[in-house]
Amino acid sequence: MKVSTEKLDKTKAQITVEIPEEEFENSLQKAYRIVIKKVNIPGFRKGKAPRRILENIYGREILIEDALQDAIPTAYLKALEEIKDDYKPVSEPEYDLVQAEKGSPVIFKAKFDLKPEVKLGQYKDIELEKISVEITDEDVEKELVQMQQRYAKLIVVDGPAIIGDVLSIDFLGKVDGQPFEGGAGENYTLELGSNTFIPGFEEQLTGTNVHETKDVAVTFPEDYHAENLKGKDAVFTVTVKEIKRKELADLDDEFAKDVSEFANMQELRQDIKNKLNKAAQENADSELKSNAIKRVAENAELDIPASMIEKRIDRLIQDFEYRLQQQGIIFDYYLQATNTKIEDLRNSYRAGAEASVRGDLVLEEIARVEQITVTPEDIDKEIDKMAETYKQEPTKLREFMEKQGQISALEFGIMIDKAIDLIIAEAKTV
Repeated sequence: MKVSTEKLDKTKAQITVEIPEEEFENSLQKAYRIVIKKVNIPGFRKGKAPRRILENIYGREILIEDALQDAIPTAYLKALEEIKDDYKPVSEPEYDLVQAEKGSPVIFKAKFDLKPEVKLGQYKDIELEKISVEITDEDVEKELVQMQQRYAKLIVVDGPAIIGDVLSIDFLGKVDGQPFEGGAGENYTLELGSNTFIPGFEEQLTGTNVHETKDVAVTFPEDYHAENLKGKDAVFTVTVKEIKRKELADLDDEFAKDVSEFANMQELRQDIKNKLNKAAQENADSELKSNAIKRVAENAELDIPASMIEKRIDRLIQDFEYRLQQQGIIFDYYLQATNTKIEDLRNSYRAGAEASVRGDLVLEEIARVEQITVTPEDIDKEIDKMAETYKQEPTKLREFMEKQGQISALEFGIMIDKAIDLIIAEAKTV
């Protein structure tokens, strides 16, 4: 097999591959075994006619398509092994058949995107703004008030309804006197003041009583997700079926015992402060890392192939679809309900995807230049952390990841984290 290479530009390359006739013969024989099972040839049981008979009747062309589908991808992968030190494809190849005549070698071209070369800029001694973390007593009290709201008892009242009450309502909305899709509901639970409905809707239900019916006039926002309702005036006929009012417990030692494992409010407050401080520190660390990546990525020079960005968008869309599924929402229904086109959704991810790919490529190059390595101990430690998070046995988690081929991705992630740690360790915080 002969292989020649050609770099088309900074992000694209093309290889020309010549498959010897004897190698292609193996693929023709495979194609024969497939095709002969699908055709009927007089005088022979199905699947038993010799290849020469098949070709005499239908011509060699009947085997060519299946043979090429077998031979070309196999030859392409072999060719990549020969050029792997100089060319690193990051996209699926585009094949172009040049020659496939009998008595001659099969020749094809394969065009693909290349992993871009990264020219690093400054990544040591960069300036990073120090992110301070301070949890105040006021922050703790806000969290306590939220806990007080979460554990409040709901007491049925007759009315009049006030902000904070939880109403059960039936409603029917109309635009220009006509009902519209999604504008009706029965036994709908609505907390006044939660701002879950159209602006102005909840406020107009204050003062209502049980069994009262009221017309509520609102205007849909200009940025409303449903195109046919943007900026439209609507009237909802609302019947209040039940009103419940929150009864808040006193923030005392009894409350602490009821909602936590602590014996008094002092211990509960300290626990809240510790958790808030931990969360704030984690957010600060995450923000510092993001700033570090952004800074070194901006300092570097590279041309990113569009295919790499599209692949990252694919992954982000898949992650989003998975999160919707966890909430019991079908992805296609979400697009329909929010009047969102898939291309618009992809475009909304594009800038973030490009920044993410750019950051990974730059960090990978820093790791290469700095000769950052990942040891088996590093992998064990990371698997132990993951196992603790997911409440699994480390050994079983490793076995699962190995079967799924996820260890290399884990190794890459550890390498990237080490590169980030190096950048931050060498940075000047101001």
